[in-house]
Amino acid sequence: MSSFKKSIKTVLNHRFGPVFLVTILIILISFLTRIALLIKSGSSFDWSVGNIIGVFVIGLFYDLIMASYFIIPLVIYIWLMPDKIFRKRWQRFLLYGYFLIIIFLLLFNAVSEWFFWDEFSTRYNFIAVDYLIYTTEVVGNIWQSYPVGKLLIALFIISIFLFWISRKYIKASTVTSLRFKHRSLIAVILLALPVLSFMVVSNKLKNFSNNQYANELSGDGLYDFGSAFINNELDYPTFYTKISDEEVNTTLKKLLNTNNSTFSNKSGIERQITNHGAEKRMNVVLISVESLSANFLRDFGNKDGLTPNLDSLANHGILFTNLYASGTRTVRGLEALALSIPPTPGQSIVKRPANENLFSLGSVFRSKGYNTSYIYGGYGYFDNMSYFFGHNGYDVIDRDALSKEEIHYENIWGVADEDLFTLSLRKLDNYYKSGKPFFTQIMTVSNHRPYTYPEGRVNIPSHTNREGAVKYTDYAIGKFIKDAGKKPWFDNTIFVIVADHCASSAGKVELPVDKYHIPMIIYSPKNIQAQHFNRLTAQIDIAPTLLGMLNFSYKSKFFGYDIFRLEPGRERAFISTYQSLGYIHNGKLLILEPNRKVEQFTPNFNTGESKPEKVDQELLKEAIAYYQGASYLYKNRLYGK
Repeated sequence: MSSFKKSIKTVLNHRFGPVFLVTILIILISFLTRIALLIKSGSSFDWSVGNIIGVFVIGLFYDLIMASYFIIPLVIYIWLMPDKIFRKRWQRFLLYGYFLIIIFLLLFNAVSEWFFWDEFSTRYNFIAVDYLIYTTEVVGNIWQSYPVGKLLIALFIISIFLFWISRKYIKASTVTSLRFKHRSLIAVILLALPVLSFMVVSNKLKNFSNNQYANELSGDGLYDFGSAFINNELDYPTFYTKISDEEVNTTLKKLLNTNNSTFSNKSGIERQITNHGAEKRMNVVLISVESLSANFLRDFGNKDGLTPNLDSLANHGILFTNLYASGTRTVRGLEALALSIPPTPGQSIVKRPANENLFSLGSVFRSKGYNTSYIYGGYGYFDNMSYFFGHNGYDVIDRDALSKEEIHYENIWGVADEDLFTLSLRKLDNYYKSGKPFFTQIMTVSNHRPYTYPEGRVNIPSHTNREGAVKYTDYAIGKFIKDAGKKPWFDNTIFVIVADHCASSAGKVELPVDKYHIPMIIYSPKNIQAQHFNRLTAQIDIAPTLLGMLNFSYKSKFFGYDIFRLEPGRERAFISTYQSLGYIHNGKLLILEPNRKVEQFTPNFNTGESKPEKVDQELLKEAIAYYQGASYLYKNRLYGK
């Protein structure tokens, strides 16, 4: 043991000792972070011996790769600094400062990973990359949600303690001489490691288990962040299983053909939708609700009474009991509702460049002479909403349209939902006075961390938990419908209340179907008979279904179905992360992943768990046609209006 300690001491006292010391610190802090997240996962983690070994062995591999990137500037500095200067006293203090900063940043990252895991049950991914872009909202949300000041003080104290333990090795390394050619050899080896790993390693190596928590824990948060940053858009033909463009075209035509559609051309999906009889010039108000999982509502088994207003509306309208969101972020839900297109891999179309003049629900309504608008409770620049909706058939209105006197409460995400609805009622009144029918989409914000809202509205105090935010959003929607009931336009209006995505997307498998299950209520008491609609429905089916309810005839490029007119047995749904593309049909779940990986499962729609099975080739062809076709049409600017 003494010889081992002596060897370690010799390495740390070496000229490149600081490099090895940083590596040790990264591995140690990452190891402790992994243990903390593992304990936090609890019963969601499959505690088999193979999973535990995999988590720590693969995790160590990724930690070492991350360390190889981290040490690049330090290696170059030690390599090129002449011995005479390197031994100067002031130079030692430069290294002290560097180490103190590095230790603090590593600890800060560990705490950040803890909170990110608490919210999403994953290591850093595309969401973290998005958060880096919208620093005002994200930093504000963190500051309002957590005791940031106390945490920073605690991290600084721990950083000083770790630095104090390490300082003697830093000091010893500065008095060690090493000839330049020897320094060069060591430096080249150390610098070759990150270059080599960049070329041959991806974060897919961590996917060793059927338990998604094990896969996430075996990764390194900072490495996963870098991977997500680089791969925020994935070219479908490059990364996924594909078929010929001709076969995609033939298959899509078969899949999208309905008894009221006629295709315009031999290629492409443009078709004429013909509904016989008079069109209904009714108003439509579409409320997309932040993070409203189906299991918050009474009809889906909730016993806590969180949504009395939505429960009442469900009893007097059409409640969709088998509806699935396209993704796990608001922008993915907005994309599905506006464009009726399957989720393409990578970033949502809402946030991509060249996303103007697309075929959208707003553009169809506008072609029918409607006032069309998108009303958001936050600032429209967030998630590129203003640009996307403003260039795709909508007038965009955000919190700037409210006066200070009209705002009862606001947090970093936006105004309280009741204030958003006050603004919406004013705009809807103006549209009615113009003599034109209106289509308006309203996007709520209150059901989001830090879960704050005006006091006294519900019996759960503000800033308590998600349940309080859900109950407040329900209160605000109930008040809005009640106030709208007094308006002259109410009887001629269809209200659609639907979630953008679920409150949580984490599960034991890559795509847990229960974490995509969302509610939708279509409410118009003078026009719609109450019922529970139990057929499988995709979020992309909502746009054509609404147009069908109005008996509109129009040219369509939508991938969605008018679900009320669809022949039984053709229902399907799409669920996704940024990389995994899921296709649900006939009780089966097929998943397309990068590196042309294909898997098929029989999912449990209540628990989200999935049983692997042999891939059905016909199901595979359908899934590829949808996803490859959607990517092709968007990339080649063929999804325009």
